[in-house]
Amino acid sequence: MSVIKNEAEINFFLIRKIRELLEHRAMWLALLADEAEKKGLDINDFGKGAVFACGTIQGKELSGGSRSFKTLKKNLFTKPAQWVFEMKIRECSDDKFSIDFHYCPLVKAWQKMGLSDERIALLCDAAMCGDRGIAAQFGGRLELGKVIAKGDDFCEVRFVK
Repeated sequence: MSVIKNEAEINFFLIRKIRELLEHRAMWLALLADEAEKKGLDINDFGKGAVFACGTIQGKELSGGSRSFKTLKKNLFTKPAQWVFEMKIRECSDDKFSIDFHYCPLVKAWQKMGLSDERIALLCDAAMCGDRGIAAQFGGRLELGKVIAKGDDFCEVRFVK
């Protein structure tokens, strides 16, 4: 039985539609990992690097040359994004940006696919490589505390320098 708790509280029509797009992306990652494994590849050997590279591209665009996490908050963590992931911004400065995510559409997609908790945690870690790539473009790193995909009530996402 799954220990993952991941139920949305915000259910506006547009937010649900945005979440569906993110769920579709999560399905791609899961299915790509499945196909790669059939050919003897491990997601840790190929997927994480590709997702990190994607994050660095996105991070470069988001930063506009800035190294301040305040710029990241302004450009990526807009009010609609906060609603989609049911985020609570805890702290934001040039050198630290702390957010708690109370819902994850990627995890929801993997739950709908019937994946095991262990598989969901593995895919989540790979997906977070995108955020690690974004953090790197701001001269920082990503630190995770609690994680929904591991059965916690929310994700503690911290961008730090």
